[in-house]
Amino acid sequence: MDRGMIHVQRLSYGRQKETALVPEELRSPWSRFRPVPRDCPVERAHRILVHTHALHYRLDDLHHHPSGLPGLLLMVQSSPQNTGSWTSWHEEGQPLRLGVSTCLLGENVRFDSGHAHDRFVTETLGQWFELVPVCPEVEIGMGIPRATIRLVDEGQGMKLVAPSTGEDFTKPMADYSRKKVAELRKLDLDGYILKKGSPSCGMERIKLYMKGMPGPRNNSGVFAAELMKQWPGLPVEEDGRLNDPGLRENFIERVFSRNRWRGLVTRGLTRRRLVEFHTSHKLLIRAHNESAYRRMGQLVGSAGTVKDRELFDAYEREFQAALCTKATVKKHVNVLQHAQGYLKDILNAVEKRELMAAIEDYRQGLLPLVVPLTLMRYNIRLHEIEYLSSQLYFDPHPKELMLRNHS
Repeated sequence: MDRGMIHVQRLSYGRQKETALVPEELRSPWSRFRPVPRDCPVERAHRILVHTHALHYRLDDLHHHPSGLPGLLLMVQSSPQNTGSWTSWHEEGQPLRLGVSTCLLGENVRFDSGHAHDRFVTETLGQWFELVPVCPEVEIGMGIPRATIRLVDEGQGMKLVAPSTGEDFTKPMADYSRKKVAELRKLDLDGYILKKGSPSCGMERIKLYMKGMPGPRNNSGVFAAELMKQWPGLPVEEDGRLNDPGLRENFIERVFSRNRWRGLVTRGLTRRRLVEFHTSHKLLIRAHNESAYRRMGQLVGSAGTVKDRELFDAYEREFQAALCTKATVKKHVNVLQHAQGYLKDILNAVEKRELMAAIEDYRQGLLPLVVPLTLMRYNIRLHEIEYLSSQLYFDPHPKELMLRNHS
């Protein structure tokens, strides 16, 4: 192969990669983190480029190079699976699927004929998820527009009523909620986004009126309560809380993790595959809950001493519960320092200082998590650290969501 050409691959959504031979003069813009030497063997150039963010450049840009298309070969080829990437665990025939309050999609279904359009849901998440709209109030026939409703307790238990008309929607909403959640479970959702403050869909802190006066805010909407009761393992959030970067990241991470588990079950869950799944998620789990990580390790180690079904069910419960615990800066730092230990005999003194400085700056809030992660990921792939390269902690969801770009 001509040494004036460099072999480059760009990740695509599926299991295929676009491949190109890049003219020599294009090496620099394609390799932002590590220059490719002129006399670099093709195999080494391939590793350097594939294992850096140079992959993020668009191959389409090459078509506009002055040299034109001669010497530029585009092809599609099968490629080894990157076990540490979220895409390697994603089943193409099993889409990511979210239940969503219909008003968040911009539909005019609210009591005043308005909507509560959330662009993060439609424009950002909508690129990656199938969205399943649900509006309990419309679906029980309350109409658009309609009288406002509220939760009340006049000493005979909590009810859902419309104060202006005196109508009691408690039973219709309860019956609907039980049936609707059962229907949604057949769709096997990966998560659900509810409308904040709604007496039907609100996840938490819904007003309960007592004797006509606002009382404690420690209730969920009627439909939301039934959803979380019937489906305790389902990741659930509401639109208001998703404005918090940490809560947003935690929710999306749980959603993608649930989808990976569903894919594992679909392929056929075995003890060997459970071990592979747990191994790839070790650092991700530790970033959330160290105690749960130890318990899950004991569970996986008990394979063969308990029935498979009991083992798998117990692991799923622990896995979902562990990710409910929000990852913190301290926990991320502990995981990054643990991972750094695998590089201590490989990096030179300058490289070690740079990595340590990035981790410390993140700890102090001077840098977002994505910076030390990028440095770590680069060194892991460059030096081919097999155990770390399989860890989903470094790539648990699409980078386009920019969930780790906050301090």
